[in-house]
Amino acid sequence: MLATGILVVSLAGCSQYVKKDELNTAIQQLQQKQQDQQQQIDAIRQQMQSQFSKYDTQITAMQGRVSVDTVAHFAFNSADLNDQDKPALQNFAETISKYHPNVLITVEGFADPAGSHSYNKHLGMKRAQAVRDFLVSSGINADQVRAVSYGADSNRQVVKGASHERGADNRRVSLTVDSSGAGAVASTPAA
Repeated sequence: MLATGILVVSLAGCSQYVKKDELNTAIQQLQQKQQDQQQQIDAIRQQMQSQFSKYDTQITAMQGRVSVDTVAHFAFNSADLNDQDKPALQNFAETISKYHPNVLITVEGFADPAGSHSYNKHLGMKRAQAVRDFLVSSGINADQVRAVSYGADSNRQVVKGASHERGADNRRVSLTVDSSGAGAVASTPAA
């Protein structure tokens, strides 16, 4: 009787094990998904480099993401999008809409360190939202785009500590394209 009880308990415990074939299949599917994602990132990076070669923009591929840095610059204490930045943003929107409709785009807003921390965070968000709104009006699905602000975070400044006339490079918006998918972006939270 005791042996039967142990056998029943042992067999019940075995029901939680995964067969080796099932595990190998799951691993292969994950590896294929990762490979597909990397191919999509490579394609996005190549398209962005081609599209933005005529603009002063840096494209960087990261794990699962592509960063398009400095796509928009702003005047001191302003969140108004410059007309000179609109063609690059329009090209970006067209490329994403046409070739990568399932990516998530994070619009990152920055400020120079002239103002207080809270003011710079708020100004960075207004800049990010201005670019987000432009991208949405240019055809990108609103659920695909979120805005965040890094304000004047010192580790994200292009020119450390530069403000006013020297801080133009710090007053910017950058874009990060995440190939893992848009999902539902409920709002545009501050980072």
